Amino acid sequence: MRIGLLNSGGDCPGLNAVTHGVVGAATQLGWEVYGFRQGYEGLLSPGDYKVLKVEKTEGILKVGGTILGSSNKGHFVSKVGAGGVRAIPTELMDEAVATMKGLGVEALICVGGDGSLSTAQQFYEHGFPVVGVPKTIDNDLAATAMTFGFDSACHSVVDALDRLQTTAESHKRVMVLEVMGRHAGWIALYGGMGGGACSILIPEIPFDLNKVAETIKHRDENGFFHSLVVVAEGAAPIGGTQLYEETKEDGESRLGGIGEQVAKQLSALTGKDTRCTTLGHLQRGGSPTALDRVLGTRFGVKAVKLIEEKRFGRMVSYQQYHVGSVPIKEAVRELNLVDPEGEVVEAAKSVGISFGD
Repeated sequence: MRIGLLNSGGDCPGLNAVTHGVVGAATQLGWEVYGFRQGYEGLLSPGDYKVLKVEKTEGILKVGGTILGSSNKGHFVSKVGAGGVRAIPTELMDEAVATMKGLGVEALICVGGDGSLSTAQQFYEHGFPVVGVPKTIDNDLAATAMTFGFDSACHSVVDALDRLQTTAESHKRVMVLEVMGRHAGWIALYGGMGGGACSILIPEIPFDLNKVAETIKHRDENGFFHSLVVVAEGAAPIGGTQLYEETKEDGESRLGGIGEQVAKQLSALTGKDTRCTTLGHLQRGGSPTALDRVLGTRFGVKAVKLIEEKRFGRMVSYQQYHVGSVPIKEAVRELNLVDPEGEVVEAAKSVGISFGD
């Protein structure tokens, strides 16, 4: 048996752990693994790949990024805006399938987010055996309780807040930290709670900056002259819209700028020196946490087992501490969003964190 593996979409800590799991489990079965470079683009003729053996994946658990490379651009992008899906041209699908068959690859493991998995579903519907592995630091796929990379991203946020706290306290400043989170505010929520933020602004809860300013003033009155505010890039004020750094007619526009806007307005409302830091791709880089290394490995192993059981068209899923699977088609239908009335938000509010609502 010879199987293929590719990473598609944005990179994140834990991708190499998935590769480690796939190669280890496949080798135990006596299978070969062909790793395709730069996502689906590696499937184009004559094929851009490398044979992955155990000795070549030794020591990659701690390495961030992906040894196979990835791409969120190119011929196979199927996600168009929020919730839109583009059909991949039949001739491209035929070329990719012909490449894999020519190499003797009998099944493909696709590691990616909702857009990449929508492409994987199209390969499955085209007749090629496919298994999906969810990858998103935003933790925004409803079909799985957690995705690898999320814990590492939250760790980056907490580390940044720990550093910002000391300089904020020294100068009695307000520090605003903008983090990733287009539709879902999980990174902002968990990172903000873990890092001691006094206010967390997320896409699921439209905010009123006057209420955030009240929280900061209340802290001043109680002798806490510095404050940390975390803002997800997709957060928006009540009655307002998300802020875009770059607008695209086809595909997802690039969010950006909400942190600077919040900092400027909070400075005016509170009279305090306010600075903004945008964490950006620091959330995607670096070594994965132990949790993400283990989860990624388990996902890779499960993907191989799904192929062994010939259960194609399915995505690996983590629910109730167990790694199982769900149909890819169902997995990409619904986003996992923060519940504004849920237990986590309630716990945050119980310790005085403001969401601006």
